[in-house]
Amino acid sequence: MKCENCTKKECSKKQKNDDQQNMPADFLNSNGEDEEKSEFHKLANAKIFLSDCLACENCITSEEAVKVFQQNQKELFRILNLNKKCDTSRHKVLAVSICPQSLPYFAAKFNICVTEAAKRLCGFLRSLGVHYVFDTTIAADFSILESQKEFVQRYRHQNQEEYALPMFASACPGWIQYAERVLSSLVTPYICTAKSPQQIMGSLVKGYFAKQQNLSPEKIFHIIVAPCYDKKLEALREDFYAPLYSSQDVDCVLTSGEIFQIMEQRETSLKEVAEVAFDTLFGGITEGELIRHNGRRSDGYLEHIFKHAAKELFDTEVKEITYKVLKNKDFQEVTLEKDGETVLRFAAAYGFRNIQNMVLKLKKGKCFYHFVEVLACPGGCLNGKGQAQTEDGKPDKALLRQMEDVYAAVPVQLPETNGHVQKLYQEWLEGMDSTRVRETLHTKYSMEKPAANSLDIKW
Repeated sequence: MKCENCTKKECSKKQKNDDQQNMPADFLNSNGEDEEKSEFHKLANAKIFLSDCLACENCITSEEAVKVFQQNQKELFRILNLNKKCDTSRHKVLAVSICPQSLPYFAAKFNICVTEAAKRLCGFLRSLGVHYVFDTTIAADFSILESQKEFVQRYRHQNQEEYALPMFASACPGWIQYAERVLSSLVTPYICTAKSPQQIMGSLVKGYFAKQQNLSPEKIFHIIVAPCYDKKLEALREDFYAPLYSSQDVDCVLTSGEIFQIMEQRETSLKEVAEVAFDTLFGGITEGELIRHNGRRSDGYLEHIFKHAAKELFDTEVKEITYKVLKNKDFQEVTLEKDGETVLRFAAAYGFRNIQNMVLKLKKGKCFYHFVEVLACPGGCLNGKGQAQTEDGKPDKALLRQMEDVYAAVPVQLPETNGHVQKLYQEWLEGMDSTRVRETLHTKYSMEKPAANSLDIKW
């Protein structure tokens, strides 16, 4: 199958007879009758889902392709075996950080609660030889807090700055990759500059934690466990690299499904593994139950930013958010009314077709939203292709429903109430509005389309 960015006649990984089965329903039913949908096809004549496109070796550079395919279970066992050798100078401290949206997968697979799944997964990884296992929720706290601050600033300056609004969320690596390499300056000025939780966790582990442990960053091998494959690409970003130490902030990304495969190969059930609590970046282990953010299938950027903006800009306390479903369940809207006027209009756009429709509205000057939570996977992060797929590559709807149920049962905590985050702002980042914060927690996006590479890619 040919994806929209390739100049070759066929992508070598996409030669399938059942092309139509992989297309969104809107593509199959389109008859070009309405103007928006017609222009939508001209904008990007997509024949595969965004996450599929980014996993295709003809849609990324040859160097990236090699590095992406090197991120697999063999890398984990390579480090484990290296640590067994006599030459201790080559040993690595093995740290694994787990995304909150990966934990419901293991909970659903083994029919246990998310907190128990987290502890047993920690126990399993420790039994393999992993030294530290972290929860990336603290990194998401930073990302959400910085996104909240940036949105309020953009809103207040919307009449002075051309690209202030709408602000697009920056947490999804599939969306960012597509925005930078295909849409370029059409959308990148609108993307929030706050780094994603994965990027921030990389800085926390190889920056703050390494210093606390008196370790050089290159002595730590840092693995992220995540629900989707696109995070493997995110780990390769240039702003993820410390030239001084020749070290990536994240050395390898493994999907939830890849970790489950290790369990299957070892004939291990999580129910048989001893419970071990998460480690903390401050030394010691965590206590109490696991917590999550106020999102239905993700880290909840829309809800947190909406409530913060309502309070900060309009002195309005929002307790519950009501979503209005628009064209489909993956495109929903939230609004705030004040004195008969709509003062905040947010949207959640999940999946490639909704992303494309949103971009089309922006291109035509008809995107009237103040903030859009953009996620490449239909259904959000829980539906990442690294964990919510059947063996034949189709969405596992029954498993997704189970994951949603167990995830909803996890207690919610506001990022503002995390005392560890406030401590890190002062001790690690030199204050809430310091230069260090801008350098460590924010990033820049490519404004120009990259030149074609050796694979003859035309972006």
